[in-house]
This record gives sequence, C-alpha cells and structure tokens, in this order.
Amino acid sequence: MLPPTYQPLFAHPRFRRLLPALAASDLGDGMSVVAVAWLAIRIAPPGRSGLLVGAAIAAYALPGAAGALLFGRRLRRLPARRLLAADSRLRALLLGCVPPAWLAGVLHPVLYVVLLGGSSVLHAWGSAGKYSLLAQLLPPDQRLAANALVTSSASASVVIGPALAGFLATAVSPAWIIGLDALSFAALAVRVGRLGGVAEAVATSAPVDTGRSAAGLHLLRRQPELLGVLALTWFFNFLYGPVEVALPLHVTLDLHAEPSLLGLYWTLFGAGAVLGSLATGALRGLPLWPVTLAIVAGWGLTLVPFGLGAPTYVSLGCFALGGLIYGPFTALSFTLFQDRTPAARLTTVLAVRGAALLTAAPVGTALGGPLTSALGPRSVLAASGIATIALAVVATGVRLRGRAPGR
Repeated sequence: MLPPTYQPLFAHPRFRRLLPALAASDLGDGMSVVAVAWLAIRIAPPGRSGLLVGAAIAAYALPGAAGALLFGRRLRRLPARRLLAADSRLRALLLGCVPPAWLAGVLHPVLYVVLLGGSSVLHAWGSAGKYSLLAQLLPPDQRLAANALVTSSASASVVIGPALAGFLATAVSPAWIIGLDALSFAALAVRVGRLGGVAEAVATSAPVDTGRSAAGLHLLRRQPELLGVLALTWFFNFLYGPVEVALPLHVTLDLHAEPSLLGLYWTLFGAGAVLGSLATGALRGLPLWPVTLAIVAGWGLTLVPFGLGAPTYVSLGCFALGGLIYGPFTALSFTLFQDRTPAARLTTVLAVRGAALLTAAPVGTALGGPLTSALGPRSVLAASGIATIALAVVATGVRLRGRAPGR
C-alpha cells in the first residue's frame, strides 16, 4: 500500500520492527498535547490555572535544551541506540509516576511540573539518537525516505492524538492518558533495547566522538552549510511561533466562530503535513537545498491570504496546503545533517541542533502575544508569512553568494 519509494525500507527487519514503536510514542505525545494542559487545569489552585498550564507545557519541552548542554560530556560517547533507549526509559519512568500520584491525591502542581520537566531532560539526545540510529541502520540512499516516514508519523499524531485523548477523557482522568504516553515510551525502550546486534556493531564501526563537550558546535562552525541549515530552521520555527497565538484569536475575534473551527484548521494542517511527509520520497532525486528553500517560501505564501481578509473556506484551504508544503521540511533538514556530518559526530551535532531549535518556536510564541494585541490577528498571520518569504529570499541570496566563483 506504500509508494514504491518506501517499500525497500521494509526489507530491513530492524527498521520494520522499530517503526511501530516510534509511531506509538508519537501517538502518546500527541495525546499528551491535550492531557498535560488539561490535567494542569484540574490540579491548579483557584485563579492560577493559566500560570500552571504555561509552566506544564514549557516543562514538557524546554528542559531538553539544558540537557543537551549539561550532559554532553557523558552522553556524546554513547551509541545512538542507547541514547534513544535512555530518553525513552526516563520518559516512561517519570510520566508513569503521574497516574499513581494523582490516584493517591499527592499530585501537587510543583511535583507535576518537576515530573514533566524531568521527563524531557534527555529529549534533545533522544531525538538525536533516533535519527542517528536511522542513519546507521539504513544505506544513504534510503535515509530521506526513512526520515519522511518517521516524520509523517509525528505529523499524524497531531491529527489523531488530541482527538483520541478527547475521546478517552470522557471516561478517564487526563492523568491516565499521560500514563498511556508513559507506556508508549516503555514499549519504545524495550524495542530499542532488542535491536542490539547489527545496530551496535554499525555504531561501533566508526570512531567514537571523544572530543570536548562543545565538539558539535565546533563542527558546525567548520561547516557553514550545516550552520546555514540550522540558522534557516531556527528562524523558520521562530517565525512560525506567532501563528500559534494569532490563529486562535483570529478564529474567535475576527471570525466570531466556535473552537471547533480552530480544531478544523489544525486537523487540515496535520493531514496535509502527513501527505507532504509521505510525498518526500518523490523529492529524492532533487537537490535538497533548493527544495528546502522553496518549502520555506511556500509556507509563507499560504499565510498571506489571512491578512487579505480571504473567506474562511479559502484560509482553510491555505492552511491545509501549508501543511502539505511544510510536511517534507523536517525530513529534508535531517537528511542534510545526516549526509554532511561525519558518522562519529552525528549524534552530538543532532543534539546541538535539537537544543537550539527547542528555543525557536517558544520565543516566537512569546513575541506573538504582544504583536497580536498591537496589530490584530490577521496582520500578525500575514506578517509572519511575509517575513518567512523574506527569510527564504535572504537565505537564497546568502547561499548563491557563498557558491559564487572565487569565494
């Protein structure tokens, strides 16, 4: 049922067995998008629900940036398989503490934030280990397809996870939904632990990264292309941040619509992103940099109609198209890093990448609040689109200048 591009991937038994476990953990995280905030509301003191929701969401993501820097000296020497397993075990353990604490009546807001924050400390290393492991298990000509298949799973979780969590929450507490997320990571840890054999042999066939803790940063400085990919991705995510603030306000203030319309926007975006990710395999023969820059510009173009007062059905179509255009971006970005980074340094470099990018969207989201208050939701959505198009133009100019003869 899959396109021919993806069929060779399933000739690799270890990848074939790993993919369902990765998809299960993605689905668990998709459910936790709803459950983490909802449980925060349930346990917050009167008048403090907004603060606790913000703290819980931040704790579920941002500590990964600190973990990438604080534990680099020790973790950069570990094989990719062990990094992914360590992150999965930590998430399973600490998220798994939430349901019994809720059941015992001791889930204080501070304890809740601590458990969420602790569960995400190794997130950057776990993500780096996942994509490094894919690079080890598969030949170079199959990496783009594998990255696309894995990122399409994450995109699908945005569509399915929140809806499933909403359905389950009619019968159980959101604490138990977080417990299901913990079980999904426990299953991933078990599956990764059983890879062993070939995965470990491939990982140790290359020299281990024994440089200093800043080895990833040093390598990025010596490779302008990788630094350029990281900078482009950071600003792309940063300019996306205000959309998460402006879109809900656009629905409520500009369109005077119900929250169900907001859900429809994100459902269409997620569905488009899944299709776009799966279509990435068709881009294998194209130069990755031009395609990546075209994606950035294309996403920006889909936001401009919001500022022109386009009818709702048009803006819904634009958002779905935006998801379709955005879908291949993550897979292409990881493939560029996998292809341009020495195998011994890949995990370290990807951890640095993950730590840097964990700050991009939150900073953009924080900026989106005052901008939306000052300019209005429509203007912020259009401004985000125009700025993203400008980013693609500037990045194209920088790349062409860097490739000019004599430079």
